Amino acid sequence: MKMINQKPDSMQNPLATEKVGKLLIKFAVPAVMSFLVNALYNIVDQIFIGQGVGMLGNAATNVAFPLTTICTATALLLGVGSASNFNLEMGAGRKEEAGKIAGCGISLMAVSGILIAVLTGLFLTPLMKAFGATEQVFPLAATYTGITLFGFPFVIFSTGCSQLIRADGSPTYSMICIMSGAILNTILDPIFIFVFNMGIAGAALATVIGQILSALLAIRYLFRFKACKLTPKCLKPSWYYAKKITALGSAACFNQLTMTVVQIAMNNVLTYYGARSLYGSDIPLACVGVISKVNIILIGFFVGIAQGCQPICGFNYGAKNYSRVKETYQKASITTLVIGIAVFICFQLFPRQIISIFGKGSEEYFLFGERYFRIFMFMTFANGIQPLTSNFFTSIGKARHGMLISLTRQIIFLLPFILIFPIFMGIDGVMYAGPIADGISALLAIILVVGEIRKWNTI
Repeated sequence: MKMINQKPDSMQNPLATEKVGKLLIKFAVPAVMSFLVNALYNIVDQIFIGQGVGMLGNAATNVAFPLTTICTATALLLGVGSASNFNLEMGAGRKEEAGKIAGCGISLMAVSGILIAVLTGLFLTPLMKAFGATEQVFPLAATYTGITLFGFPFVIFSTGCSQLIRADGSPTYSMICIMSGAILNTILDPIFIFVFNMGIAGAALATVIGQILSALLAIRYLFRFKACKLTPKCLKPSWYYAKKITALGSAACFNQLTMTVVQIAMNNVLTYYGARSLYGSDIPLACVGVISKVNIILIGFFVGIAQGCQPICGFNYGAKNYSRVKETYQKASITTLVIGIAVFICFQLFPRQIISIFGKGSEEYFLFGERYFRIFMFMTFANGIQPLTSNFFTSIGKARHGMLISLTRQIIFLLPFILIFPIFMGIDGVMYAGPIADGISALLAIILVVGEIRKWNTI
């Protein structure tokens, strides 16, 4: 396909000339590592809490988890929105506009983090109860959240800025920002929980300290931004740029927010129908908490690959080099499929062994976990299509398509199925809701992206 209206500046940029496979490795690997390391905050806490506090500790972190996804959603709204606009403007040769967008996004990250922390502190008790905390789980969930809320401004800032740092052409430093905090968290967790005997409060404190370190490293990079200079004037909030940022960041944000809504609904459904089953209310809550944390690892691969594609797709789409955009999506989709198949095999063959990593439990606890792994996670091999396609549309400026795909799996399909299926199938209905929603949303994503790529053939 011919390249239309290519600009000399654009052609000199590696995003326009480097081999797509090499670029994917350069940008996707650090992005995947960043998301995986970020997931370690939850995974490590879950493991040490499971070993040091027990099953109720795992249930408590599951109850608190929606607030983590809300912070991640806010960070992606502003980070992905800023990075997508930044790359589109850079691809079109408008450096000054790119700098103003980046600066506005940074300011919004700082303000939103403080606001969410304050609101969580004010409404801590009703939030924990709304998120499905039982009488036994509530004290642990309230303790954990009451401490981790102090880290919300730092995790939003570091996660959001990591998107901009990657868009600026420094994916490795973006990875280092997140990784440093997670490593520190991993070191401090056993010290606070077991040595200082702080229990779940120690895990929360370790998490906050790690998040502060990540934020400080992100701030350090902002003083040496490469593509353009970020002046104090750039940091001034602007309604005009805020609208542009939220428009392109909304798909990634809604993808996380819908996970929050589904998590809250699932916690309450599991508690209600679990009490009417042989498992009781606490076992399903604890098991799903563990499995959702394991699933974060898989999602980290998929979202990291999707985010790694963003600078490549955004820059080349802005430069009207559609063939490179298409090639990037195709290679990324094959990669997610291979990873999904490998993880699917692990989930089907070794569910008990995976659950055992997070602590001991009764035989009923492991039986429920095994069934949930094998049924709810059955479409794991296809789960990379939805986040990849959503981010693909966002990176090329098609925010509506990106948002639609973000909503399909969680809100349009999974949430209704979670509420309806258990009426007829009991707690098993929750398990079967997952693979059905996954399959339908993946099919819809494929249809939309094929339609979009066909349009380019007529340009």
